[in-house]
Amino acid sequence: MAQLIALHKTPPDPEAYDRYYFAHHVPLAKQFPGLQKYEVSRGAIAGADGPSDLHLVAVLHFESLTAAQAALDGPAGQAALADLPNFALPGNVEILLFDNEVL
Repeated sequence: MAQLIALHKTPPDPEAYDRYYFAHHVPLAKQFPGLQKYEVSRGAIAGADGPSDLHLVAVLHFESLTAAQAALDGPAGQAALADLPNFALPGNVEILLFDNEVL
């Protein structure tokens, strides 16, 4: 099992960000081949020591790291990456891919 996690920093206009994200960006990402599940955070995000500078966390599940990377490298992934500047400031979204195991 593998995950792609997108960490979105708090934007200047969170309401506009959410409108665009859910209406336009999520449908693009849902086209990733091999996507098994798409989760997003709701509400405030806190770290162990208090409030975070994050606005939203998206967690996309795939069968393997190879499948996650292929989805990101493919046409749907490239379209989703190209869409980021339409709603996110440069450097405000960090994307992480990794294998995981349930313990």
